[in-house]
Amino acid sequence: MNAMSDDKKTPSNFNRRSFLKGVGAVAASVAVPHIWIPNQALASSATRGAIKHLIYVRLSGGFRFTTAFNSDVAAEFNPFGVADKVASGTEWGACKLLEQASWLEGDGGRTRAALGMKPVTEISNQIAVLPCVDHEPLAARADGNHQTGLERYLTGYVSGATSFLTMINYGLRERYQLARAENRVVLPAFTLDDAAMAIGGGEYAAHRPPVMQGDGFDRFGFSAGQTLPEWAQKMSANVDERMRDRQHPRVRAPVDAYMQTRDATEQYADVFNHEALKVRNNSDAMIDGISNRQLADIFGDDRVGRNIRLSLRLFHFGCPAVYFNQGGYDMHSGEEAGLPRQIDHLNRLISGLEVALKRMTHADGGSYWDHTMIVFGSEFGRTARGSRFNSARGSDHAGDNATRWMSMPFMGGLVEANGMGGRQLGETKRADLKPAGEVYSYRSVLKTLMDGLGCDHREFFPADRPFDALLG
Repeated sequence: MNAMSDDKKTPSNFNRRSFLKGVGAVAASVAVPHIWIPNQALASSATRGAIKHLIYVRLSGGFRFTTAFNSDVAAEFNPFGVADKVASGTEWGACKLLEQASWLEGDGGRTRAALGMKPVTEISNQIAVLPCVDHEPLAARADGNHQTGLERYLTGYVSGATSFLTMINYGLRERYQLARAENRVVLPAFTLDDAAMAIGGGEYAAHRPPVMQGDGFDRFGFSAGQTLPEWAQKMSANVDERMRDRQHPRVRAPVDAYMQTRDATEQYADVFNHEALKVRNNSDAMIDGISNRQLADIFGDDRVGRNIRLSLRLFHFGCPAVYFNQGGYDMHSGEEAGLPRQIDHLNRLISGLEVALKRMTHADGGSYWDHTMIVFGSEFGRTARGSRFNSARGSDHAGDNATRWMSMPFMGGLVEANGMGGRQLGETKRADLKPAGEVYSYRSVLKTLMDGLGCDHREFFPADRPFDALLG
């Protein structure tokens, strides 16, 4: 378990107040609806804190979004066709590939069907889709660059130095401080297998999410506090504090981060030893209404399956958000055959989340489904530049609309409860993917999710507005 740091300056370090007072910014805020006044950039009190848990999944490598979740478009944007039948009330275009469910075949398939799993097209009315999510709505072209596109996805900015999950932990710092004062354990947000979502320097360094490399906590169950005498613990703590106090105030953050990590590991030792987190023990013991064996049946035992099983167990201990990668969608060749296989795995994840979260009972009442938001994104969309596929039967990324739009799906009980299940927020023209409705920026999506989690985001994203539609 580790975290990364980055000494780059984030755009939030700019003098935003003087900038926003400028004539250009004022003019832009009048002319363009998605420019927002920072002091008004919080959602309504009814939506703040409505999300208890966030599952944030990157469809890695650049996903062909319009093909999967905005499929009622020209064949050059969706060469696989639309689904023959979707759940009643579904407005967004479900691709035929979402009908796939090879995981419902054979003996294992019968077990999963008995648990309630079904093809994604049969639960499409529980998913809302934003067809036009863009990195930069004011830019002339899409950002089809792997490095900068991914930087925008992880931080909201090119060369951004603070990742989304770091922002979440920072925004919830008072919650963690209160739990600590009350001697309660509340886990922070976790990133699974991907340290790129765990960056942050300066005052944010101590709030970087833990990075799990693997699927268990066996190595972290040791507690020095249970083995060292009290005098030795005090001596060790005093050495750390004296070292920190000798540093200039501007460079104390790394020492604080180290002390916090060691203290957290000590505090979390009992949690790390809990049976719930031993996700591969194949136990039939019911925890939150579901067993580890059932989670394994639902999600499988590959890397993504283990990541989501661990994620759901981390939620039991107050973890507000998890992030991991699914698939490998950078298919410049072989996409015609490869994309159906990858989306079949994605379909299992989507269907499994609907089943597992509805079975799991939450300490605050209802099911985990009632308190959880699931969001799928990527660094950009994909294009074949006017053809169904490129010459290698794959797709690319450039500056066009197919690259630009991330048709992002959102699901969870909050989406359903607010009447947004099956809805489409925005629209594209079928022939050329030009927007025929509202365009959302990545930052507005991140701000909305932070609002839902109860995080203050004003120092990170001063210009893009959040939206309440998904949360009610």
